[in-house]
Amino acid sequence: MNRKKEALLKAVKSIWNSLPILIGMVLLISLAKTCIPTKTITSLFTDNQIIGPVTGSILGSIFAGNPITSYIVGGELLKQGVGLITVTAFLLAWVTVGIVQLPAEAILLGKKFAFTRNAVAFLLSIAGALLTAGLVSVI
Repeated sequence: MNRKKEALLKAVKSIWNSLPILIGMVLLISLAKTCIPTKTITSLFTDNQIIGPVTGSILGSIFAGNPITSYIVGGELLKQGVGLITVTAFLLAWVTVGIVQLPAEAILLGKKFAFTRNAVAFLLSIAGALLTAGLVSVI
């Protein structure tokens, strides 16, 4: 029973110590989302089948977001004329890769893990966009 209590106290202390980092990360993401207009973001995208997914993944990695708002952002980007493959790459990277969160993630989980996870997520966002667009075109 004593070991369980120690583990619980250690977990609570760890969460408490990481709280300032997490709050700072959320505030920084909110600030970026508020300060950058939608038209500026849509002008950065291209509909090229090769460059589009890479551009979308790069921008998604920079502008981090959450899954709930991705439906709204994705719909607005599609309405602005951004291609499906680019929007898909953007949203996948937007939710899974985070340049803004990378310092916090490196502190909390370790540098090697943070960089590896983000690199793999970046590559998978491009692959996922290509696969999604390919499947949608078949249907």
